[in-house]
Amino acid sequence: MRLTYVTPVGVLLMALVLPAVSAIEMEWPVYGGDKLHQRHSKLDQINKSNVSNLIEAWEFDTGINDTFQATPVVLDGVMYVSLPFNDVVALDAATGKQIWRYEHVLDENYPICCGPANRGVAVANGMVFTGTIDARLIALDSKTGEKRWEQRVIGEDHGIQEDVSTLTNNELGSVSGTSGAGINMAPMIYQDTVIIGITGVGYGLHLDDEADAASALGAVVGIAGKYGRRGFMAGYDINTGEQKWQFDTIKASGWEGSFVTETADGITLPRNIEAEKAALAEHADAWRYGGASAWSTPVIDPYTGILHFGTGNPSPQMEGSSRPGDNLYSSSLLALDASSGDYRWHYQQVPHDSWGYDVASPPVLFEISVRGQPIPAIGQAGKTGWFYVHDRRNGRFLYKSEAFVPQKNMFALPSADGTIIYPGVMGGANWSPVSVDSRRRLVFIPGIHWPVEYKLHQQPAADGEPALRYSSMSPLNTVGKYGLLTAIDLDSGKIVWQVKTENPLIGGVLSTASGLVFVGEGKGELMAFDADSGEKRWSATTEAGVNAPPISYSINGKQHIAVAVGGNRLFGFKTGQKIKVWRLP
Repeated sequence: MRLTYVTPVGVLLMALVLPAVSAIEMEWPVYGGDKLHQRHSKLDQINKSNVSNLIEAWEFDTGINDTFQATPVVLDGVMYVSLPFNDVVALDAATGKQIWRYEHVLDENYPICCGPANRGVAVANGMVFTGTIDARLIALDSKTGEKRWEQRVIGEDHGIQEDVSTLTNNELGSVSGTSGAGINMAPMIYQDTVIIGITGVGYGLHLDDEADAASALGAVVGIAGKYGRRGFMAGYDINTGEQKWQFDTIKASGWEGSFVTETADGITLPRNIEAEKAALAEHADAWRYGGASAWSTPVIDPYTGILHFGTGNPSPQMEGSSRPGDNLYSSSLLALDASSGDYRWHYQQVPHDSWGYDVASPPVLFEISVRGQPIPAIGQAGKTGWFYVHDRRNGRFLYKSEAFVPQKNMFALPSADGTIIYPGVMGGANWSPVSVDSRRRLVFIPGIHWPVEYKLHQQPAADGEPALRYSSMSPLNTVGKYGLLTAIDLDSGKIVWQVKTENPLIGGVLSTASGLVFVGEGKGELMAFDADSGEKRWSATTEAGVNAPPISYSINGKQHIAVAVGGNRLFGFKTGQKIKVWRLP
């Protein structure tokens, strides 16, 4: 082990890297597996020499066939899983037998914006907490599944949208969009507070004729206007559901920032600062529609109580003429006081984002050594294709890794002929969580290579309608797209190994003390790789895409590997409705 110092955080690190005892009972109590959200299991019963012997222990049919992204939580022998459209089940973690099921009734009058997926639950104080796509935070009794309380997290302002009929008969086809606000993330618990954020506020316009039942990845359209609303992260009383604090992810005052001409890590941006400043007075209320969804579950530093999470793109997406300035705090890594919601620091990866480079993958905490000094660090795998590392005490930028996906024409503006860009709006790294093996000093990142065409359109004035300028970003299915599982050295940012997969990797990674890395693939395969070399050691074929994060737990002396097998409709991966679990014979 390269780290030889001992600090309060270092003590925890030492605990994480001590040799594992394979027969111990070990669970998966929170979304990220542990308090640092490293998604690394200390279990070593399943290892490189015997992983090929894995057999299916049990499966559970949820009865809901749709995009499935949840991380199961295992606590006191019970597995809790949130399903698409927000049902929740409690299962016997040893057998898969259902203990109870909560059936969620969606508000038919609520504008659902962002698909059916939910990414997980939190369990504490005898309750199971879940957020819903119709923007409710719900507490269930952990023994019975009965509802304890429910809180609507937003009021009547679901989102604001202008008429888009001027685009109905354009060269691309009919355009639709929605500006609802829902919840996709798993909640986090801090002391007596349940913390959760809203998504879908970045305002998405899509081409109807390019989105079919198999995949909704048609072109994304960017058009100036007053669309959407601003996002927030908020804390709620664990016993009553009453809101205790709220942090808006777009600043009401000063959201324009300082009109920077390059990213914080030194990349020049193609901005017309003079034009942006001239438009500021006309668009002084742009912050009201500013976007910056909170997509992914935050991580809370167990020693400082600081909460860290990423924010989405500004609204309107792509087209920045009606939102001059840096658009703070969109496309940023944010740090708040978990008790009060007070601002601590931020790092904006992409100011005035015109490419959909959300900070989507959940951040992870670990330690590194800088010039011989121990630094409590935070890392985040960007849609841009770099792993960003900061001092988590103050946000100081430490380094970014070597690019873990190919890069071309990044930060280029749309053109009339179409500009090929990668990574594009999908990433890079999308919402999928990474895994950190502190002992091996490695972070494992599931990546996407999927080129997009960024095109500028000019619609001439006709039939009393004014001329219109807008852009589209279209995923290219006729060129090579694939996935990359990458192991990166935590201390240097250098790539140690990479594995290319047939399909882009959407889901998440699990690593274990025995040196295995588990990840799923959209064609219907859960795979295990050697953490030291990237060699493929095992795979299991499933009836649907494996596009959710796997976990590991031990019960009755047996280590188990579990994952939701439900595919991803947005990315065109076959949907399903199973939770599957494997163990050794």
